[in-house]
Amino acid sequence: MRLFQHSCPACDGLDSAECGGVSRRGALGAIVGLGFAAMAPQAIAQRLGNGGMRSISIRRMQTGEAFEGVYWRDGRYDRDALQRLDWVLRDPGMTEATPMDPRLFDVLNLVRSHLESTDAWEVISGYRAPETNAARARQSRRVSRASLHMSGMACDCRLPGRNSLGIARLAADMQTGGVGLYRRDGFVHLDCGPSRRW
Repeated sequence: MRLFQHSCPACDGLDSAECGGVSRRGALGAIVGLGFAAMAPQAIAQRLGNGGMRSISIRRMQTGEAFEGVYWRDGRYDRDALQRLDWVLRDPGMTEATPMDPRLFDVLNLVRSHLESTDAWEVISGYRAPETNAARARQSRRVSRASLHMSGMACDCRLPGRNSLGIARLAADMQTGGVGLYRRDGFVHLDCGPSRRW
């Protein structure tokens, strides 16, 4: 069940059919509040600027699939690149991709550039179908039943050769969105929701 539809910055000026999925996005924004989607992205956009190109390198741990390339050019998100990223970050139990919020890639881009890393983000968890999230929440109290993974706004990830505590501290100091430290498991949760930490 979708509770809230947030706008897709990749699809500004396009209707839902042209964008290919805005109507499927945003499962839980209403829980957090209507102003929530605009909080962190404004700070990120100011830091990244509107000019130039933005690129990202991601490798999905469960599938071995990867993306490396430009996802923003000429002042807009590149829809073809976003579709490829959606596929890499899909729920591994699904045969179709659900659109990720492209502002998540801005968070990953900004954190990686501040760490001066050229390595690919190793993604442990990207999009989660509600069923997948519910199953994980039954197995562990650390999994939120209202996870932003279900909205395509979060990923659990790590950077090779980088300490998860160091990544979490930097991201939290930058206030780019939500930051969760899973030190024992060696990864961080990053999202493009409101700035918070755990």
